[in-house]
Amino acid sequence: MTGFASAKGERAPFSWGWELRSVNGKGLDLRLRVPDWLEGLEAALRADLAKAVTRGNVTLSLRLTRADSAANAVLNPGILIAALEALARIEAEAQERGVDLAPSRASDLLGLRGMMEPGAENEDYGALVAQIKSELAPLIAAFLDMRRTEGRALEALLRDQLAQVETLVAAAADLAEARKAAMAETLRANLARVLDNVDGADPDRVAQELALIAVKADVTEELDRLRAHVGAARELLDAGGAVGRKLDFLMQEFNREANTLCSKSQNSDLTRVGLDLKAVIDQMREQVQNVE
Repeated sequence: MTGFASAKGERAPFSWGWELRSVNGKGLDLRLRVPDWLEGLEAALRADLAKAVTRGNVTLSLRLTRADSAANAVLNPGILIAALEALARIEAEAQERGVDLAPSRASDLLGLRGMMEPGAENEDYGALVAQIKSELAPLIAAFLDMRRTEGRALEALLRDQLAQVETLVAAAADLAEARKAAMAETLRANLARVLDNVDGADPDRVAQELALIAVKADVTEELDRLRAHVGAARELLDAGGAVGRKLDFLMQEFNREANTLCSKSQNSDLTRVGLDLKAVIDQMREQVQNVE
């Protein structure tokens, strides 16, 4: 289910902006973009998000700036060493291949991501981290409120589609009942034709085979299961909560029964209803991907 929320905060000399967004996903995929120099922050934010959201591709971004960052910037020695070693390898390879490179400048290295970290190495960010953590709860609340609004719209749409399925199943049941007389007459004619044209045919055996054909063409069980699936889907919607995965599985069962109905129809009108049924089920399945 899609959702979005944003917020801003500050604690001198820092200020920051939050963005929390999600798109549809079969499982839960949390992606956090937070400053890695705030120890323990990412793990805490991830844990809180995992408690609040159960499905979707969720991205949380925290952009933090410091007013006096230039004066308090600290060089990251690990990144510096790695950058210098990489630069040396590049220059050596270029020299070996006869490629001339422009001279390297310190300003190029300083511009690398993570080369300069804000604050002094011994600065305590405990209060800053605590305040940032405290602001996540209202952000999640706003995010979930938007998802609930979308969820109510999705629920209304799914209920309407279930009503369409119910109507089509009723139409299929009427057509299946109406074709029984025609099927019985066809089977009787086939039985008579076989007995007239095949010497020594066992009438009882032929009748059994034709009866099996009739049973295989019967769609009563498929229609009964479709009605049961409609009821189960409505119960899930009534129950609320995180029912997306259960509905997703139920859509597969809907589709299975609709396919079987079409394969057994042996009647153009019943086939048409079966295809209409499949179309509605496909629409439902697409919408269910948005349900948490």
